[in-house]
Formats: sequence, C-alpha cells, structure tokens
Amino acid sequence: MEDMGKNLRIFMNKKNLNQHYAALMAKVMRDPAVQAFIAAHRTEIDQAMIDRSAAKLYEFVTEKNKFQAKQTSLAPGYQPRLLLNHHFIDVTYEPTAELKAADEARALQARVRSISMPKNIREARLSQFYQDDDRFAALDAVTLFLDDYAKAPHKFHQGLYLYGNFGVGKTYLLGALAHELAVRGFQTTLVHFPTFAVEMKNAIGQNDLTPKLEAIKRSRVLMIDDIGADSMSSWIRDDVLGVILQYRMQEELATFFSSNFSMAQLEHEHLSVSQRGEREPLKAKRIMERIRFLSREVELLGKNRRLAP
Repeated sequence: MEDMGKNLRIFMNKKNLNQHYAALMAKVMRDPAVQAFIAAHRTEIDQAMIDRSAAKLYEFVTEKNKFQAKQTSLAPGYQPRLLLNHHFIDVTYEPTAELKAADEARALQARVRSISMPKNIREARLSQFYQDDDRFAALDAVTLFLDDYAKAPHKFHQGLYLYGNFGVGKTYLLGALAHELAVRGFQTTLVHFPTFAVEMKNAIGQNDLTPKLEAIKRSRVLMIDDIGADSMSSWIRDDVLGVILQYRMQEELATFFSSNFSMAQLEHEHLSVSQRGEREPLKAKRIMERIRFLSREVELLGKNRRLAP
C-alpha cells in the first residue's frame, strides 16, 4: 500500500510537470518570431529538432520579451536571435544599434589622447569651425592634410604651425582635426605644452620622466598647443622639446603646433632668450630648424571668439 501511494505521487508529479512543460512550449511556439524562424527554415526543421531545442527556444522567447520590455536581461545591450547550429536551434546575442554607437564613441575618444587640454576641445568639429575669408587658408590647409594623410598614412606629411592672436580658434581647429583623424581610425595626441613642461619638471623627482617623454615623442600624430605661451627654461627647450622634435624629424612623424607667435617671433623673441636672460640664438635656431621641417606656417586671423557675446 505504501509503495502504491509513493508511485502514485511520482506519477502525479510527472503529470503536473508535463502539463506545465506543455503549457510553456505552447506559449513559446505561439511567439511570432519563433513561428517566422520555423517558417523560414521549414525544409530544415522537423518536430524532433524542435523537441531537442526546446530549452533554447524558451530562452529566446524569455530574453526577447525582457529586451523589448527594457528589463534586465541575460546579456544587457544585446538582443537574442535564433539560428541553426548542426541540426539544432540555437540562440545568439547581437549588439544593439545603441551599444554599437556607444562602443564607437568610446573608440573615437580612445584615439584622441588629450593632455591638459580644455574640455570643449574634445567636442570640436570641422563642420562647426567658423568660416570667413580670413580663416579659409587655415581650414583649407587642415582639410588638405586630412585627405593626404588618410590616403598614405605611412608617408611623411608635413604638419601645420598655426599662429594668430588669442581666441581665434587655433586650438579648436587642431581638436577638430584630431576628431576627424579619429573617425578615420588614426590616433592623435594633443598636449598643452606649458602644462606639459611643468609636469616634466615635476617628473624628475618622481623618476617618471622617461615614460612621459617617450609617450609624447612616439605619438603617430602629435599636436603641441600653445608653444611659446610661457617662459621656457633651457632644459625644457633643449632636453624636452628638442628631444621630441629630433625624434619626430628622424622618424618623419606628423607634427602640429599652435602659437601666438609667428615662427620668426618664436625663434627671436622666445626661444633665443633663457629664463636667466641669456641670449642663445644658435640653440633657438636648432629648435626652429626642426619645427620648420615638421610643419609649415599658416596664419589664422579673426576676432577673439572667447570674448564674443
């Protein structure tokens, strides 16, 4: 009697489970996406394959419903899709358009290394660069470089030495160019040189000088912003800037500069005079030879847009 009762309970449990399973599978098979998939592969799918794939079909419908309801799913940012896999119906997960866009945005940001640069420069775009007759030459030069570099990135391409008054958009234009290069898959480093010079001085006592210098000088495309903005020690001029420029000239790496000084002014009014007031024209000339090799001078005209209403 006891065995009979036990067997009856087992039978009833199996019956309940089977009824629950049948209800779940009926719901799964009514799903429009499941029906569409089976219809599209009707010559390859039979009932035996559906039975073998029941767990995967259930997973697909469950995760699809969560995705459509914007609930937490098994793979956030991915949507499920059915596929055939060796006489078996399986589930794969594909990234959503939103996830792809976010990944691409992160990839673009990673291609532009910004060191002590203003936050708004990360948002700089060539399409938003204010254009008039005075600024066309600079914009045209940037556009020509972009096209030439994209066609032959392993050849030497002379960069630009953008100079002009405060607030005319020199740094913005470099940032916009860096973004366009990133869109085309190229990495760029933008560095605010006066701040970088201070960091290099501080790095001496922290034994961190060489890694910082190596990272800058080896950048595929380097943009040195605001050169000449602050007084420069002989050490910064010769052992930091000089080392960077010498390496880039030897390796023929694209290099850009922005400055309030023309090249002639930078040489005679800034680089020739040490912090102690000593005249060092030959050392300044050596630096300028490298700058002139690496870049061509382009004046950027216009009003100070930092003060514009």
